[in-house]
Amino acid sequence: MSGGVSIDIGRVDEIPVGEGRTFAIDGTQIAVFRLRDDSLRAVDAVCPHKGGPLADGLADARVIVCPLHNHTFDLCTGTEVSGAQMSVRSYPVEAVDGTIRVTL
Repeated sequence: MSGGVSIDIGRVDEIPVGEGRTFAIDGTQIAVFRLRDDSLRAVDAVCPHKGGPLADGLADARVIVCPLHNHTFDLCTGTEVSGAQMSVRSYPVEAVDGTIRVTL
């Protein structure tokens, strides 16, 4: 990973497979998802529409659905894919020896 600062934020096993968790990193809330294939994705934790907690939304291999109003964001790019002109930032994330490492 290049272009940013990498930060270890927790253990992969803290996130059940198929779910997300929110982590605070330098004042920024980031939602990290552990997908069913055991890969990780990370995006801003707050939906730009009405502040919904994205880590509580439904995620699959491609998207996260905000639990408040069903706005849907691509987990790789952060682009809103359900028609609105909103997006969230996506972050490079990886597992290193069982530790979640996010690059800001």
